[in-house]
Amino acid sequence: MTTEGSAEGWALEVKRLTGLLQAAGRTDLLLKAIGVPLLEELRIEAAKGKLSRLLITKDCRFFLMDHENREVELQPVHKAVYLLFLAHPEGIEFKRLSEYREELRRLYRRTAPGIDGQKMEESLDHLVNPLDNAINEKCSRIKKVFMDLMDEYSASYFIISGHVQKRMGPTNHVWYERRKIITLPRELVVWE
Repeated sequence: MTTEGSAEGWALEVKRLTGLLQAAGRTDLLLKAIGVPLLEELRIEAAKGKLSRLLITKDCRFFLMDHENREVELQPVHKAVYLLFLAHPEGIEFKRLSEYREELRRLYRRTAPGIDGQKMEESLDHLVNPLDNAINEKCSRIKKVFMDLMDEYSASYFIISGHVQKRMGPTNHVWYERRKIITLPRELVVWE
């Protein structure tokens, strides 16, 4: 069988070379060749078959469709935060959360239609204030709920977690964006 010209052939060649590197005890070179971003993509691809679809109903209830339709029970503010991060697969830096205040307000109204306006504004003030710990508390609560419903590996795709991205400016100045993201593949999110 030839390995020239076909994706299947290339995959067989990658498998053969991977086996040689593993047999030589050089997984360090394998990681260097693949690179961390691709490794993360492969991890997500491998998890797709194991992860549950997440159903979000019109009235903002969350259900794990492939886990006996178990409901993910969150308070309206937690749902609003979760929906915000779900809508931004590129991630959001906590320090820039104030830029998303209007979107967060709309989501909060949607998850808690009868909420008192003043109470909602106070809650939003806490959430978007970079000196307040409210957003971390909300993310911790969301994490706990998912961890109670599934194993740690699966939950890692559903929670709001850190993602650091290196950036380089025109003057070779390097900085890091510390975004928070939900890594759940969006094709597993089902909107009613």
